[in-house]
Amino acid sequence: MLPVLRPVPALTPYALVTIVHLSAIGAGADDLVAATKPLLMPALLAGLVLALPVRRSPLLLWGGLALVFSWLGDVLLQNPGDVGFLLGMAAFGLAHLAYIALYLGPLRTQRLPRWGLALGILLGVSWWGSMVAALASWLGSLLVPVALYGLVLGAAAVCALTTRPLVAVGAVVFLLSDTLLAFDRFLPGFSVLDADLAIMLTYCLGQGLIIAGVIAAARQRVSAATHQRDAANRP
Repeated sequence: MLPVLRPVPALTPYALVTIVHLSAIGAGADDLVAATKPLLMPALLAGLVLALPVRRSPLLLWGGLALVFSWLGDVLLQNPGDVGFLLGMAAFGLAHLAYIALYLGPLRTQRLPRWGLALGILLGVSWWGSMVAALASWLGSLLVPVALYGLVLGAAAVCALTTRPLVAVGAVVFLLSDTLLAFDRFLPGFSVLDADLAIMLTYCLGQGLIIAGVIAAARQRVSAATHQRDAANRP
């Protein structure tokens, strides 16, 4: 049986790998960037496994799948050309589908009012339409797959609104990362100071916040169940 660590120690390796990776990007150390990128999601997955109080749970199933597909996407996107990009995007699409299953299933904590749901959908559709419109002229044969991926990405961010605030913020930051990536790759003249650093910073932060929220939810449920059991056993 694996030991259960507190969230901060469990996620420390991920934080350290992230710092090294981002520092390598800033320093232009391409070899170190390439070496550390495939380590990000395994470190985060290890933190999730070690910090969860109950490991045989849908939280680990869907969260773990999302991180495995994200790792696969990280690896595939390191290959140059459209084929590597398409395969990487497909892997991340599967990661977001796993996150959607997580958000709407075991991580769902609140029922949005109709106006809140309508607003979330409106914002998601507006973001998707604006992104596709801005990039359509430059995507060529990639228009359909990018548009489909954008739908899944936007849906994941909207579905995250039904979960804990920490998870919802992480999903939105993840969306920001992919938006920066798409604009940087396809939109001529798009300029952000050190775009690679901004993309990976928001990606690592978004993923970290989502998983931290998963851990917090799992621990809160175990604590609540323990209190209820103790209360029931009192004379």
